[in-house]
Amino acid sequence: MKVKAVMVAAIIDDIRRVFKVLTEQSKRIEHETSLTGPQLWVIKLLKETSPMKVSELARRMYLHPATMVGLLDRLETKCLVKRTRSEKDRRVVHIDLTDQGHELEINSPEVVQNLLVKGLVGLGGQKLKLISEGMEEVVNILGAQDVPPQLIMSSEINLPKRRRKVAN
Repeated sequence: MKVKAVMVAAIIDDIRRVFKVLTEQSKRIEHETSLTGPQLWVIKLLKETSPMKVSELARRMYLHPATMVGLLDRLETKCLVKRTRSEKDRRVVHIDLTDQGHELEINSPEVVQNLLVKGLVGLGGQKLKLISEGMEEVVNILGAQDVPPQLIMSSEINLPKRRRKVAN
């Protein structure tokens, strides 16, 4: 039983560490850039590869396209990104950074979400499955299965709110 108590304490401490890093980094991002973490993540991804299609940007951020459009609307209002319709296919919209967006990115802090995605993508399938199952169990313990997945330290919700099952 003592081993179980030690493991529970370690899990709770790890959850505390994650919340601390997320909270501190989000406050730092907002203080230094006046953006939310997800907004800065868009800027960081566009710095790596731009112009980028809206659908590709949403895919790389693991967001629903409707959520992506909301983020882009706010960034465009701040003159940090610009949208350009493809001349070949008018349905396709490319996103690029403005000069102001490039300038902001240069001195901005790293985004926790980006670190998290890069770390998870780099894991093997078995380890990723274990983490997925563990996170699903934490969600179940908290009774949060029906809570919409809000972007980290942001009021935006990633739609749709259904959860996909992990394949074996």
